[in-house]
Amino acid sequence: MRLTQEEKDILAGKQGETLAKIMKTIVDFGDVFGATKLVEITHPSHFVTSFGIGLLKPLFRTMDEIISAGITTKQPFTVDPRPIDYTNVKCNMLEKLVFSKIMYSQQKRYEEQLKKIGLKDEASFTCTSYFEEVGNVPAYGDILGWAESSAVVYANSVIGARCNRNSGMLDLFSAIIGKVPYFGLLTDEGRKADWVIELKTSKLPEAHVLGSAIGLKIMEDVPYIVGLDKFLGKEITEDVKGYLKDMGAACASNGSVGLYHIDGLTPEAKEKGKKLIKKEAKVYTITDKELEKVYRSYPVLWKNEKAKPKLCFIGCPHLSYPQLEMWAMNIIEGLKLRGRKKVAVRTILTTSPQIAEKFSGTELYAQLKKTGAKVSSICPLMYTNNPIASKKPIITSSNKLRTYSASRFYKNDDILKVITGGKL
Repeated sequence: MRLTQEEKDILAGKQGETLAKIMKTIVDFGDVFGATKLVEITHPSHFVTSFGIGLLKPLFRTMDEIISAGITTKQPFTVDPRPIDYTNVKCNMLEKLVFSKIMYSQQKRYEEQLKKIGLKDEASFTCTSYFEEVGNVPAYGDILGWAESSAVVYANSVIGARCNRNSGMLDLFSAIIGKVPYFGLLTDEGRKADWVIELKTSKLPEAHVLGSAIGLKIMEDVPYIVGLDKFLGKEITEDVKGYLKDMGAACASNGSVGLYHIDGLTPEAKEKGKKLIKKEAKVYTITDKELEKVYRSYPVLWKNEKAKPKLCFIGCPHLSYPQLEMWAMNIIEGLKLRGRKKVAVRTILTTSPQIAEKFSGTELYAQLKKTGAKVSSICPLMYTNNPIASKKPIITSSNKLRTYSASRFYKNDDILKVITGGKL
């Protein structure tokens, strides 16, 4: 890797031992992937590690060393959601004991560390930092050093920023140095499509199922999707943003997709069209039958497959404002149709703190609150991905949450039917 004199000086320790170690980590990481140089990050960072798991002792030691050295990030950053919210996602005594004393015993300490090195503010805990309400919104062509997979694929695909799928801690180190290794999805060649996805369905597919089908098939490759604009249109509206967020999250979690192009819709596809497709690109045709096959393939990890659901999480990644409004209205109307006033299953709608605050002052929120459904900014994944929660029959409309926990996935209509008292 070609380094500038300033970068060589940092690596040689001329700005301190801690900064030298951080630079060495970034350079070694770049060398592994054949990076030719380091390039400047042009937009604030977003970190994937937001949870104070007691076992992550090296993380906390590293943070302490960074703080002792007086080092901060180049720009204020946002971070993934908190793992606990005892107010809106109530736990029994045993769960609370395990979460606070064992699993997330270092949460308070870690949040204090984040503040000292450059956390934007107390409300900057969400996986959807790229929404306007949160304010960490990259521009087309921005170079990022993010690690959260659903945020990376959204920024790359929907916005046209450039970011590799980095690991936790690499996002922190990159934010401190202000640079990332130049390879992969930062390059023009790395952003070309390895697959053409031909969408031949009778209607707009469920976003989470479509993303799952793509991710499972192509893994870490880049897809160019043809036919989706027929349903979504040619402009990225607020509703389209929510759909693409969910589809991308499933692509990134069920596979390892970091970038997708949609013919006629996403910015690079609009600009370059089919020139983005590699000559040797493979073809995957998705039909109604193929999507149903993928959906039916998901394993049920409950101890008792016929158990009655005890908890439902909607919003992984966090819901956009239009999605939150839509779910609230659907729940309220669904209950009216069934002659019910309260949800039949404890239901948590998750969104960013900023969107939750915006929503809390509305009449719609007041109506939703009466149904017993809750709005939280918790990370559903961090709440469910543990031995205690895995024993609960939890349902979700998120393919990402299904992938990383024992939660059972249902399509949106089925989820609504269950939580409003209907039967599948």
